[in-house]
Amino acid sequence: MRRVMFVLGFFLILTLAACSGDTGPAGPAGAPGPAGEVGAAGPAGPAGPAGETGGAVGVAAEYVGSVTCAGCHEDISEVFNKSGHPYKLNKVVDGQPPTYPFTEITEVPEGYTWDDISYVIGGYGWKARFIDQEGYIITGDADATTQYNLPNEAIGLGDNWVAYHAGEEMKPYNCGTCHTTGYQPEGNQDGLPGLIGTWTEPGIQCEECHGPGSNHAASPYGVAMKIDRTSNACGDCHLRGEPEGINASGGFIKHHEQYEELFQSKHRAIDCVACHDPHEGVIQNRIEGTPTTRVQCESCHFQNAQYQASDVMKSVVDCVDCHMPRLVKSALGDAEAYTGDIRTHLWAIDPLATSQFTEDGSEAISQISLDWACKSCHRDGGTASVKTDDELKDEAIGYHNRP
Repeated sequence: MRRVMFVLGFFLILTLAACSGDTGPAGPAGAPGPAGEVGAAGPAGPAGPAGETGGAVGVAAEYVGSVTCAGCHEDISEVFNKSGHPYKLNKVVDGQPPTYPFTEITEVPEGYTWDDISYVIGGYGWKARFIDQEGYIITGDADATTQYNLPNEAIGLGDNWVAYHAGEEMKPYNCGTCHTTGYQPEGNQDGLPGLIGTWTEPGIQCEECHGPGSNHAASPYGVAMKIDRTSNACGDCHLRGEPEGINASGGFIKHHEQYEELFQSKHRAIDCVACHDPHEGVIQNRIEGTPTTRVQCESCHFQNAQYQASDVMKSVVDCVDCHMPRLVKSALGDAEAYTGDIRTHLWAIDPLATSQFTEDGSEAISQISLDWACKSCHRDGGTASVKTDDELKDEAIGYHNRP
């Protein structure tokens, strides 16, 4: 009994000690309890400062015009404005004829004045045609001559008026796809019924090849312009139909066939811009006495140039005289003299070809026949001796043979 009382007394003492405020060390933390319910949202804070205005990226580009492009690209613009591209179509303003860098159009078709003309088609290097105030190409009656051919000193022809679709009335102008910038097939430019489609600028200006430039103008370093160096880009306009056929008519290849010619030659492996600067063209180089191409034939064909068997040929003719004869006609040509006003881009000569054209004359073959390679010079009235076909064939086969 005494022991029981002792144990009870001991526990009573411990209990009183705990109640007196003296505690032992804290035990380890227990596991966290479950999360409470989410409280109500507090009031919104004040608005933050406005962010910076976004850039041009993602905004649809618009055409700004070649004058805007020239504001930054003055040197390129100066050269480009001497090429033929900007003058494919020229607006007549206040009855005054358009101006050109190397040519001058002073007359209009008989019976018309400059006040009757809305646009001049071309006028830069080969020919000029005229559009009336209703937007139709002037053709005239059956005896009319409404196309002016500019003088061409290289072939001794030109400075004359010829018929163009004479007798065909109200001929619409539907060439905007390749003669204007920013062309759209809908509507009628200037509200004239004869002008099919609309455009932002007449002629082939900067943005026709590089695309609309408003985004680039707004952020020159942030938005690059399109640069397409492929021959396909040039082929958008420098062709007439499918590239498998070279269209011909009247004993010549038609103009705007350069892509088809290139396509059917070994040179299809290189791009047009490997030889041509599209900002320069060719005519201004010829007039200014500078090279018309970026590279010369000898740059690649050095062996042919070095081992040309005929010393006479080397001294009096250039490679292009035989390998790029004037087989194409834009405005002027003399089929009997084997001379058109544009050089072909076929290059390869086939000494065994019996004709340059298909039987119906609608297409040219893919190589240059001896008639066209040789007879612009080797013919009656030409600048070289007259030779038979067999003589020309034998010489053509042996010209590039090495010693």
